[in-house]
Amino acid sequence: MPPRSEDPRRDATGSRRGSSRENTGRGSGEPGVGGISGARAYTPRGRTIREERAGLPRGGAEQRRTPRSSRSGDPFRPALQVLDGGRAGATRATRRGAPATGRSGVVRTVQARTPGGAGDEPPGPRRRTVPRAPRRSDRPAARRPPRKPPRPPKLADPRRRLRLGTVLTLALFATIGIRLVVLQAVDAPAYAGGGVTDRTRTVDLPAPRGAIYDRTGAPLAHSVEARYVFADPTLIEDPAATARALSPLLGISASKLTKLMQPRRLENGNPSRFEYLARGVEVATARQVQALELPGIGVHRDERREVPGDDLAANLIGFTSEDMNGLEGLEARYDDLLRGEDGKRVYEAGQGDLAAPIPGGYSRTTPPKPGSSLQLTIDRDLQYMTQVILSRHMARAKGGTAAAVVLDPTTGEVLAQASHPTYNAAKPLPSDPVAREDAATSFVVDPGSVHKAITFGAALQEGVITPDTALPIENSVKKGDTWFSDTHPANGRRMSVAGMLAYSSNVGTIKIADELGQDRLIDYQRRFGLGQPTGEGMPGEASGRLLPAEEWSESSYGSVPIGHSVDATPLQMAAAYAAIANDGTYVQPHLVKEVIGPDGTRTPAKPPVTRPVLSPANAAALRTLLEAVTTVEGATGTTAAVPGFRVAGKTGTGWRLVDGRKQPGEVNSFIGMAPAEKPRYVIAVFVYAPQGGGAAIANPAFKEMMQFTLRHYKVPPSTTSKPPKFVVYPR
Repeated sequence: MPPRSEDPRRDATGSRRGSSRENTGRGSGEPGVGGISGARAYTPRGRTIREERAGLPRGGAEQRRTPRSSRSGDPFRPALQVLDGGRAGATRATRRGAPATGRSGVVRTVQARTPGGAGDEPPGPRRRTVPRAPRRSDRPAARRPPRKPPRPPKLADPRRRLRLGTVLTLALFATIGIRLVVLQAVDAPAYAGGGVTDRTRTVDLPAPRGAIYDRTGAPLAHSVEARYVFADPTLIEDPAATARALSPLLGISASKLTKLMQPRRLENGNPSRFEYLARGVEVATARQVQALELPGIGVHRDERREVPGDDLAANLIGFTSEDMNGLEGLEARYDDLLRGEDGKRVYEAGQGDLAAPIPGGYSRTTPPKPGSSLQLTIDRDLQYMTQVILSRHMARAKGGTAAAVVLDPTTGEVLAQASHPTYNAAKPLPSDPVAREDAATSFVVDPGSVHKAITFGAALQEGVITPDTALPIENSVKKGDTWFSDTHPANGRRMSVAGMLAYSSNVGTIKIADELGQDRLIDYQRRFGLGQPTGEGMPGEASGRLLPAEEWSESSYGSVPIGHSVDATPLQMAAAYAAIANDGTYVQPHLVKEVIGPDGTRTPAKPPVTRPVLSPANAAALRTLLEAVTTVEGATGTTAAVPGFRVAGKTGTGWRLVDGRKQPGEVNSFIGMAPAEKPRYVIAVFVYAPQGGGAAIANPAFKEMMQFTLRHYKVPPSTTSKPPKFVVYPR
């Protein structure tokens, strides 16, 4: 609103409204009358203070001033002064007539004229010479001096605001730009990789598992190309109908397939998009599955483990899982070597109906690394016949267990290792776990009299006896609280060492052990390989147990020398006899001949452990003494003799121990070597018959196995040398 003018307003005739110069009874020309001072001196009774002081009558000839005629340039000033308590009209005399210094702080007052006339000049202000009389209490309070109005706020500088806004905008764009550079340059690989992961597919490329061959290169177990059928539950529209279509081809019930196709969530919460339906499917069958074009059903490359011989060496070879992981036997023992490393193919694929590799998209293939193969020392033909012979003889022993081992004593190679019962390694799941055990390495027995060869060998090596030694043998001997008797009583006659072995004299063996001593007997037991695993290569091989010297009782001096109170496996005892056949040198038995790499390179197996046990002369003398077992009339091993060949060996009767407890029945055994003059092969047969009759099985089984082995390897008969004539009771 524009400010009011300082000049008095004029009416239509040109005269000033509310002029202080109107003609009154007091004359004209009185300055200040009717001005703003009049408004300030206005009293409620309509008279000014000046009129009151002059004694002018109310309503007389003196001009009455109205608010309109006394209005100044500021129309709101009177109201403000009234609100201020009327103090403006009581200004001090020293301020009356003071010149105006400003519009807002000026108070115009009317000076009283003297009666002299209109032309008289008002007297100037006079300086007060006497002290002012005290203010009367009835006078109104003096008005405060008007305050100086506050200065209006200084307006902001728009240029500063513009500069500040520009700086902030540039900083914002710089931050965004830096972040974009980081995303595009620094973090780009990570984000790009995350995007690729969402649209990539991974296909495993199975590494072909290495094969297991016999010593001639014939496969005992190998992998063949196959297919696996899988399902993506998120894409299957009708699980029941899909299962009915696949059931005849896969040989799996529709109910089981339907259950496999049901949607499920993984541990991370995402839905499963891969479920195996069948593994090891033949290629022709997989093609029929593909021809159905069932939504959510796929086929991919796989392999299947084949065992051509079914149960041939099954207890040795073992089997694998569907994922080609070795579970038992050599498959488990050498799983890391046979398995190899799977490959992988990662590629970008579309979604939905376009779920196919994107041309030019991301693709990376890691080729699989095939596993190495094993060539065993096993002879497939000999293994087969050994199993056949053992199974045929064991048909007479219901619920029995048996083991047979064929060794090459000079090399320690295991040519055959059969177990009864056995199973089909191509279809292992329905079989009994007991039937899958390798009896030669896990069948812990009390070997019995086959242990006597160790006692006699130690006595020969230590000089306790010679091949010509003869001792008086009683029918029984007591050790501690136990009596030990012979099945062929000597009645105190002198018996030769050969006779003691031929008739398996317990009393003669105990008398020789007494001369040998406890410590030396235990030492030779360890030298012959008892009390520790042979390290043949089979997983879980039992170590057996030797009775420590501090645990011997009085009866142990009678039981230990004849093969009781001793725990051993058939393989351990076979290796001990192989040391006798090998001129007294122990050679660690082993199954692996060499390792065949994926590129065809052949690496021989680690050389077997060897150690001398007997001198060649003492070993030869012991072999000759053992021939008495198969040649002396009425000896325990005559049924094990092989026509045309000199055979040295020993029979045994022991017990089967399970968790240290003797089981019902007996363990009968025969371990022999041929030709005895220069042994080529050692065969051990152990038979556990819960109902007895094991001796009638072990000896004939050994005979048949040795006959086939000698014929198979074309060993000429013993025609150049004849077996010696043994005298059981020399004079």
